Amino acid sequence: MRLWILSLPFLLLLAGCASQRLPPGAGHFIARSVNVGGQPVRYRVFVPATAVLAAGPPPMVLFLHGSGERGSNNRSQTRAGLGPYLREHAMTFPALVVFPQVPDDEAWTGRNIEVALAALDAATAEFGGDRTRTYATGMSMGGYGTWEVALTQPHRFAALVPVCGAVYPPPEESRDLRVTLVDGQADPYTSIAQRLRHVPVWMFHGAEDDVVPPRDDQRLFAAFRANAGTARYTEYPDGNHNAWDDAYADPRLWSWLFRQHTP
Repeated sequence: MRLWILSLPFLLLLAGCASQRLPPGAGHFIARSVNVGGQPVRYRVFVPATAVLAAGPPPMVLFLHGSGERGSNNRSQTRAGLGPYLREHAMTFPALVVFPQVPDDEAWTGRNIEVALAALDAATAEFGGDRTRTYATGMSMGGYGTWEVALTQPHRFAALVPVCGAVYPPPEESRDLRVTLVDGQADPYTSIAQRLRHVPVWMFHGAEDDVVPPRDDQRLFAAFRANAGTARYTEYPDGNHNAWDDAYADPRLWSWLFRQHTP
């Protein structure tokens, strides 16, 4: 009897896992690797449901995670932000999503941007993704990275969705957390807006964010408007740093995003 009682929680856990299994043909995550500079680098891809793939070339989304998901396990980058949303909508989400991972103590700059773009290229080729509907989004550190990757290839992306990102390092954060491609600019906000004014952008931020304050996004939005850019900005009045759960759960975001395409 004692053995049965001790085993019961484990059995219940197994039953719970079994009840959460997705039906055949649902969207799922797979592990992949890409060779960059002669070294293999791992990443993950969310492959949409079989019915979605059968409908034609799927859109491509590049997701850049935050600082808390850095590492080398090739799993953490799917556990916050867009990853949980995809698991909840595995039967219906209509796009391929690429999840590279930044090593510990690094940021979305330099080689990590090269890796992200190489992973996006590889997944697009493997699954026949729609190159005219390729998007970049990221949260927190990945919000910085969204600007960095877009400035690296300004004509690659049909739309951008930076969530609680910025241009300069937030208070008490590493000086490495910044958009390096506008370093030294007298007005980096105007520089970004002018270089990306042809790209539709929708920024999200919490007004009470005490990790990455919203002031840089506010300035970016003003710069896009002043330079004839196509930009939207949603600021949650009572929101703190986690703006990503509300942003990615908003069906208006996805409806808007998948309407955007490059020439």
